[in-house]
Amino acid sequence: MNAPIDTIITAETPEGIAMQIRPAGFAVRGAAYLTDLGVRTAIVVVLISALSAGGHFGVGPMFIVTFVANWLYGIIFELLPAAATPGKRIFGLQVIMANGLPVTPAACVIRNLMRVVDFLPLLYAFGVICILLRRDARRLGDLAAGTLVTYRSEVAPSGAFGAGAPMPSPVALSARQQAAIAAFAWRVPRLTPERAEEIAGLAIGPIGTGLANAPMTERLVGIARWLHGQRRR
Repeated sequence: MNAPIDTIITAETPEGIAMQIRPAGFAVRGAAYLTDLGVRTAIVVVLISALSAGGHFGVGPMFIVTFVANWLYGIIFELLPAAATPGKRIFGLQVIMANGLPVTPAACVIRNLMRVVDFLPLLYAFGVICILLRRDARRLGDLAAGTLVTYRSEVAPSGAFGAGAPMPSPVALSARQQAAIAAFAWRVPRLTPERAEEIAGLAIGPIGTGLANAPMTERLVGIARWLHGQRRR
């Protein structure tokens, strides 16, 4: 029953890692846009005031400044490591790809150039309607570019192994093999079940011989727990 109003969406990376993402809604994006509008206006006013001293010579640079402020402002800032304009950064937002990966230059250009479509017929009407109707709050530019505006969150490493009862390995393991199994067990909570089972199937090899008839992921996690001192009582 919570699904229709849940603001958390799950994206799967090409590596099979499931990421929980919280899209930014209309209110916070609107506030970020107004902040950026104020910043752009201030930049244009200051630079045009300085260029106006050049008389007719400053007319050309004035048009260039206006163009850059209106069309390249978002592209420049969203391609920086923070992936956000000053307005988005103030409100803790960032632009990413819809699959959870960092935004690409091509996607950044497309989403910003598509603002002219989102603006139609007046005052970003198409963009606002699209954001309000979609659970992931993506405007037309985001849909065309495959991007998503989300709340920035610090990714913390998993603090526990995946699910699996401790069990000893039926074969002797080298230090390198033990480290690999432990690394896999730590990573399991961040993988989709299908991807975890696929990796476990490739890695388990002869280790699976003689073990209980359980999913391969649980077998490897169980061995990792045993190696880390977790024993059945």
